[in-house]
Amino acid sequence: MNDRYDAGYGGGHDDQYELVGYDEYGRPIYRQAQTQAQTHAQTQAQQAPQTSYEGYGQQGYGYDPYHTGQQQPQTYGSYDTSTYDTGTYDTGSYDTGTYGTSAPYDPYGQTASSGQQPRVAEQTAHIPQQAGPPQEAAPAPEPEQREYHTEQFSFVEEPDQDSEDVIDWLNFTENRTERREEAKRRARSRLVALAVVMALVAVGGVGYLWFAGKLPGLSSSDTKTGTTTATGAQKRDVIVVHLHNTAKGGTSTALLVDNTTTKQGTTVLLPNSLVLTDEDGTTTTLAKSVEDDGSSGTRDAIDTVLGTDIQGTWRLDTPYLQNLVDLIGDIDVDTDTDVPDPSAKKKGAAPLVHKGEDQTLSGKMAVAYATYRAPGEAQNAQLERFGQVMQGVLRKMSSDPKAATVTVQTLAQILDPSLTDQDLGTFLAKLADLAKGGDYKSALLPVQTDGTLSAQASASVVKDVLGGTAKSPDQDAAVSVSVQNASGSKSDTEDARVVLLNGGFTFLEAGTASSAQATSKVTYSDAGNKENATEVAKTLGLPDSSVTKGSVPGNADVAVVLGQDYKPSSS
Repeated sequence: MNDRYDAGYGGGHDDQYELVGYDEYGRPIYRQAQTQAQTHAQTQAQQAPQTSYEGYGQQGYGYDPYHTGQQQPQTYGSYDTSTYDTGTYDTGSYDTGTYGTSAPYDPYGQTASSGQQPRVAEQTAHIPQQAGPPQEAAPAPEPEQREYHTEQFSFVEEPDQDSEDVIDWLNFTENRTERREEAKRRARSRLVALAVVMALVAVGGVGYLWFAGKLPGLSSSDTKTGTTTATGAQKRDVIVVHLHNTAKGGTSTALLVDNTTTKQGTTVLLPNSLVLTDEDGTTTTLAKSVEDDGSSGTRDAIDTVLGTDIQGTWRLDTPYLQNLVDLIGDIDVDTDTDVPDPSAKKKGAAPLVHKGEDQTLSGKMAVAYATYRAPGEAQNAQLERFGQVMQGVLRKMSSDPKAATVTVQTLAQILDPSLTDQDLGTFLAKLADLAKGGDYKSALLPVQTDGTLSAQASASVVKDVLGGTAKSPDQDAAVSVSVQNASGSKSDTEDARVVLLNGGFTFLEAGTASSAQATSKVTYSDAGNKENATEVAKTLGLPDSSVTKGSVPGNADVAVVLGQDYKPSSS
């Protein structure tokens, strides 16, 4: 059964209640109808000045919805700001442009809150058969402020095929451009590296040629100054080796040169007729110096004449040369003559060494070939054979310094104090390496007939190979006197030497004559030396009749032959 009351429900109560409106559930809301006196009072109140906001009076809830013609202007209370602040709403008032919110109707006469809300001045009419007049509704609670977090939201990106295509195209274009730029950079880097390498190769080649003295315009054949500069900057290690023939006598001398700058090895052969000067000013030959002065005096004399710096002396007797060749296992030499066997007792026996190329020589054969000098043959021919044997020995010597040192020690030689076993072994190992590589040669020092050196003739050897300077004979030097002993007394040679040196002459020993002579002779070849010859005769106590013009050795100004008439006491 519906408990709603319409406008005319209730019979005689039509004049007591009137419809006000409907609640939120659609139920009608009534109030007690006003009398004429109340209406007149309200009208006067409306005309009086008011400070509060009046309700919306044009068409409120008091108009006659059924158009009965009895519409009365009503004011349902002022909209006081204090009432709004406390949350109380007048059901008959309006906000500016909006309706006020009315409280829902509670059929049981209770509001949502347990407290009693204040009532407005105008009393709401009691509707029959209802629990009682409705109380004023409590103000609506403020909406709850909820907090939201990022993880409560999800964002969806809509795929855009066109955008992906554009990005792919940009990436492709960018990568293609980068590849082109990278290729260009690599090409430039390669060109720069190639240019640098070519420049270094060119500089290195020119530097090597300059260092080796092989540049055009800097060789000895092109410019004299260029050769001096190139050879002066080179470093050389030099030792002198003396081969002593213990069977027949005589010596052979050579310089072993290791040019560490140009990596070139050389054997420089020194003729025995080379004139040397001792520390005391005595002039002698190389052969005599080796026999008389020993190793140290000869080494210093050679340095003085050639302008070299010899580090040591190696005395090699023929028995040690034979053992050395046997230790290294024979040598191969291009021989230039047949060498007879020294031990052969019959004439016409087969030669010990045959002439030919690549002849294998044992120790005995090597010694025979190195010391052989044919009748009437110059000493230089024998010297060159000695140089061939030395080069053959170096080709078979070990290039290992330790192994070469062991070979030297096995010889059991008593070496000169200036050269130890280790020093000699290391030096020979270096020369052996050069000889095996084809960077080794032999050179004969050119000596004039008088035993002196010509700067022009010896430039190719002294300057280019030894890096020294040949000293030309001094024109103001003392008169050199060659003395041969034919008196039969060996002591006369020494007495004559002392007398001549004390007289200011240079003594040159010419050896001993094969037969004794009765009278002494003083000989000169140049008319300018006649006076010098006369002075030599007086110094030796010989008569002027002994002075004659004749042949004189090339290395002497005056020649003397001591006969049996020479009296040493006269000196």
